[in-house]
Amino acid sequence: MPVNLKGRSFITLKDFTTEEIRYMLNLSKDLKAKKRTGSKEKVLEGKNIVLLFEKSSTRTRCAFEVAAYDEGANVTFLTNSQMGKKESIEDTAKVLGRYYDGIEFRGFKQETVESLAAHSGVPVWNGLTDLYHPTQILADFLTVMEHVDKPLNKVKFVYVGDARNNMGNSLMIGAAKMGMHFVALAPKSLFPSEKLVAEMREVAKETGGIIELTENIDDVKDADVIYTDVWVSMGEEDQFEERIKLLSPYQVNMEMMKKTNNADALFMHCLPAFHDQNTVVGREIKEKFGLDSMEVTDEVFRSKHSVVFDEAENRMHTIKAVMVATL
Repeated sequence: MPVNLKGRSFITLKDFTTEEIRYMLNLSKDLKAKKRTGSKEKVLEGKNIVLLFEKSSTRTRCAFEVAAYDEGANVTFLTNSQMGKKESIEDTAKVLGRYYDGIEFRGFKQETVESLAAHSGVPVWNGLTDLYHPTQILADFLTVMEHVDKPLNKVKFVYVGDARNNMGNSLMIGAAKMGMHFVALAPKSLFPSEKLVAEMREVAKETGGIIELTENIDDVKDADVIYTDVWVSMGEEDQFEERIKLLSPYQVNMEMMKKTNNADALFMHCLPAFHDQNTVVGREIKEKFGLDSMEVTDEVFRSKHSVVFDEAENRMHTIKAVMVATL
């Protein structure tokens, strides 16, 4: 049966079947190839989209804007709306739905993006919330497809670090949907929620996937992908010292990459990454805690294993696919 996502919102990958996710990934490949050959079709010409941002951004804003412009859409970038201050989320959604064909939201509460989807009457896309980051997962999986010579359902994917943040949650959901062997490698206190793990293990029973939780670094053996994220998410900056103590043993370094026993293992990161002192935060971490890097060493970040910039580029192609498919 052909896949038709027109009019659908993109809030979490839990809402999509394996076939629908595969469709979006294949559409991403097609749109990426067309951009490279200059044969874009402007399929969103005449469409208007609004980007609602509560959190600062590099990749999400730029990926949505370039993707929209490539396909002929008009974009409004909105950070100073009255949503939630002088006007309710529901009322804002109803207004924006009269103006725009699609709404992107990047912010804090998952309830906000769900409310926008419930009341706007147009497709709403989750650019990131505290719980989920689904557009990033499509970019990650497209990158794996491009670099690993096996189908996704044969891939062992290890996520290292804070496994109960939006990236840990979303990667586990995506992996379960695609039948992958997913390993959350983290201190037990940072395992994903038992409820979500149980839910995804049920999904994995249908897709042939495996969901594994472990504190043992040696469990990276035979991994095709080692993935990490920042140790402290936006809004948690007061927890740096605690997280450093907890997560230092889980830093992705060359020793960990060697433990995969896979010379072709990929290193992935959604960015930004604290791998050196070329940022204000990196220098502050060095001064306060004496660390040259945090979640990943500069050696790994710049190594042959690293595909982080292919991954960053693929945000644009996969976001374009989501907009094209749903509009």
